[in-house]
Amino acid sequence: MISILRRGLLVLLAAFPLFVMAAPQSARDVIQGTTNELLSDLKANKEQYKSNPQAFYDALNRILGPVVDADGISKSIMTVKYSRKATPEQMQRFQENFKRSLMQFYGNALLEYNNQGITVDPAKAEDGDRASVGMKVTGNNGAVYPVQYTLQNLGGEWKVRNVIVNGINIGKLFRDQFSDAMQRNGNDLDKTIDGWAGEVAKAKQAADSSPDKEVK
Repeated sequence: MISILRRGLLVLLAAFPLFVMAAPQSARDVIQGTTNELLSDLKANKEQYKSNPQAFYDALNRILGPVVDADGISKSIMTVKYSRKATPEQMQRFQENFKRSLMQFYGNALLEYNNQGITVDPAKAEDGDRASVGMKVTGNNGAVYPVQYTLQNLGGEWKVRNVIVNGINIGKLFRDQFSDAMQRNGNDLDKTIDGWAGEVAKAKQAADSSPDKEVK
């Protein structure tokens, strides 16, 4: 009997990590957990990241990549007009360029963050498969800025589909940039994809020049 119990306990212990991994996370849990991991990693490695940007972007991709719906965001930025004409290879290339550019978009701002304070609000359900999670970030000047994440439930996992930072809808901003770039490039999809880093730089400049909208 003891032998049977021991074997049963070992099986349970061996399976426990699978149960933990399989346990569904709420939309808020995804944002809170990812934020905690990101800030912890940043606190431990900030000085290294300042001198080694590639290591920083790799860390951001490792932490943020699994919770971002890169495929859904990429198609949304391209819109149906262009995504339906794109080959699988072009879509994959754009996803990689998009993720890398997104990390660079936020990278420097994160390196300047000094743990002033972040709070994550409860999730608001929009329907069964969509939810929004608000966040408030305290800046160096003491002002509090709003961030809102839109998440999509894909196969039982919540993935970030869009983010509004300080009133700036990043999805719409990138979508407008992509459409404008396609027009300037004569609808050359490869040229627009390969030049996406430059488009993100323009988007960042537009975002930086917009008026601050702190939470009162």
